[in-house]
Amino acid sequence: MGDEGLRHSKSAPVLVCLIGPTGVGKTQLGLALAERWQCPIVNADSRQIYREIPIGTAAPTREEQARAKHYFVGTHTLDDDYNAGQYERDCVALLTQLQTGAPAGKPFAILTGGSMLYIDAVCNGLDDIPSADSTLRKTLQEAYQQNGLAWLQEEVQKADPAYWAEVDRQNPQRLLHCLEVCRATGQPFSAFRRHQQAAERPWKTLKIGLTRPRDVLYSRINRRVDMMMEKGLLEEVKSVVTWRQKNSLNTVGYKELFRYLDGELSLDAAVDLIREDSRHYAKRQLTWWRRDTQIHWIEAEQTQEQTIQQIENLLQNED
Repeated sequence: MGDEGLRHSKSAPVLVCLIGPTGVGKTQLGLALAERWQCPIVNADSRQIYREIPIGTAAPTREEQARAKHYFVGTHTLDDDYNAGQYERDCVALLTQLQTGAPAGKPFAILTGGSMLYIDAVCNGLDDIPSADSTLRKTLQEAYQQNGLAWLQEEVQKADPAYWAEVDRQNPQRLLHCLEVCRATGQPFSAFRRHQQAAERPWKTLKIGLTRPRDVLYSRINRRVDMMMEKGLLEEVKSVVTWRQKNSLNTVGYKELFRYLDGELSLDAAVDLIREDSRHYAKRQLTWWRRDTQIHWIEAEQTQEQTIQQIENLLQNED
């Protein structure tokens, strides 16, 4: 990581960002690092903040949370409309407090999770994008529910060709947000995404990316889905069905099992689709993060101690 990417005092404490695709092994490594450095873990998974869905989001268990202090795990209910902008404000305020008085050059917290936008919000800040009023948002949500994804894709392509060229076209939340801003302001959503210089933060940031060979990662993802089903994912999905229209539940594991409950898929087909969609999500995560030249990629197939030593070597080089 070059000095031009740090934007901090050399004497500042260090925020370690532990990122990587779903199923790669962030949770266990994060716990080991937190215990070794005696620092807290700050969750950056946009779904693990909801207390009603711990199984499908692979949220840290009570036993795991007892090993290290955790923030932003199970802190909200599905009734809450929580977004990346709110997370940036809340998380930066927390981290600013945590780093006060922390030793220079030492980790004061581990920010870890798979939500790309949440990680970027904390590390770089978000563009100042206008928000649509609730009436417009509801109108577009209803139009999407009635007309489907293909309609939504066509509307975004017409309203903002520049954003259409880079957006994840299978992500209705991103597409709806774009369309909301276009309709509310009369301007393309991309006009507000200026990609300005990243926000100033009072700490150094060390980004660690975990990776595994694709076949190994996909095998781990498949096993993870099986374990979620054994732990009661289907029962968890049934318990939150009244919230199924929430954006927070339009996510892998829930949307497929909702289709099973609707009679569209057999249970086996739904579980197969969860595995497939999880693998596709992992691929999108890696595509997003490969653009970030500040990430130090580490092979997670080595022993945990070797991985930790590699990270600590990087910390020493940052001093």
